[in-house]
Amino acid sequence: MELGHVVVLAGGLSYEREVSLRSGRRVADALRALDVPVELRDADATLLDALARDRPDAVFPVLHGTAGEDGSVRGVLELLELPYIGARPDACRVAWDKPAAKAVVRRAGVATPRSVALPKEIFYDLGAAAVLDRIVSRLGLPLFVKPTRGGSALGASVVREAAELSAAMVGCFAYGDAALIEQYISGTEVAVSVIERPSGPVALPAVEIVAPHGLYDYTARYDAGDTAFVTPARLSSAAAEAATAAAVTAHRALGLRDLSRTDLIVDASGEVHFLEVNVAPGMTETSLLPRAVAAAGLDLGTVCRDLLVRRLDETR
Repeated sequence: MELGHVVVLAGGLSYEREVSLRSGRRVADALRALDVPVELRDADATLLDALARDRPDAVFPVLHGTAGEDGSVRGVLELLELPYIGARPDACRVAWDKPAAKAVVRRAGVATPRSVALPKEIFYDLGAAAVLDRIVSRLGLPLFVKPTRGGSALGASVVREAAELSAAMVGCFAYGDAALIEQYISGTEVAVSVIERPSGPVALPAVEIVAPHGLYDYTARYDAGDTAFVTPARLSSAAAEAATAAAVTAHRALGLRDLSRTDLIVDASGEVHFLEVNVAPGMTETSLLPRAVAAAGLDLGTVCRDLLVRRLDETR
């Protein structure tokens, strides 16, 4: 099927707006290199009128943050009956909520660090010191703290001493109203991207992340040169196979569609631990999915075009 008018949707008003715009430009340029007619549009108050006035064949959302990943914008695209790339709203809502996603993937047989999710109100109601003491007593140290919803590691931190936990919670609550506190698993951090083929979801080569100071935070993710990436990841064949299987399992168990990226830790014994999944993976020059696409010997534009063609085939 020949693609006509495609809209790449980027920007929005989340904390990750600038990253989304960079991702959108990368996808648009990759498609244009294949002579696909592409329009790059922001998710703003002009969007709906523009889509109605010049109806595209399909939409490729590259929105990061709340509206882009919680299913909201995709729900609007469904109201407009526009085909789009990525998971449907119900699946997005589960994947976007990290504790919920962990529970689903755990039930599917993939290990995930022990954790607790708490809203900030609980610390006011029950006393912060008592709650923090109980967290350390139950989960031990070190810990990893992050908002229950959100991306790009905003508000995330490693806690190695009990005295650091209070500040970590304050930093976390700056980006969300609830925190996920989980055991920090030491090991090799990898990201496994999944793209769907006619035969089903296929995992791309795992990308190993070697971040400065051991924390793959916002700066390490998007400032070129701050983080080293190794593709394929330096894993044993058994661990690499387990990581691949875990990513595909997460994609299927969460009911995702077209593409996803699963973040994992492989411990010293080779056991794979699920951390979280991203339904709108970054597409910037430092992002992980494009690195995995290149490591698989594929072209990013061709992958994006094939996903669009497949989506149109299934909706017509």
